[in-house]
Amino acid sequence: QVQLVESGGGSVQSGGSLRLSCTTSGYIFNDGYMGWFRQAPGQEREGVAAIGADGSLTYVDSVKGRFTISRDDAKNTLYLQMTGLKPEDTAMYYCAADALYGDAWYFLQAPAKIIYWGRGTQVTVSS
Repeated sequence: QVQLVESGGGSVQSGGSLRLSCTTSGYIFNDGYMGWFRQAPGQEREGVAAIGADGSLTYVDSVKGRFTISRDDAKNTLYLQMTGLKPEDTAMYYCAADALYGDAWYFLQAPAKIIYWGRGTQVTVSS
């Protein structure tokens, strides 16, 4: 059984930093993509960053230069280092994985068919 468990969320002031972790079990990341999504109240879930099994990195424009996605295969963990946080980054952040997606942008922009999701970790940024 595949499980994705996020941690590391919290409340910070504008300009602060957080590192989110997504620990996986039962999942072998040797194809497709893993990534981070977020959903603010009343808004649709949006893709934030993706990492391919080949190590390729993709970010949406709103987080480029501020967020860094990475993975530690020895620890079965995906990370999202977030710096320069802004109030508009406030959302529930979700980790996701799917071996069948062949394109990073499709993974980020059309997540409805992604198979594996975590339950999320809340990030709140105050001004």
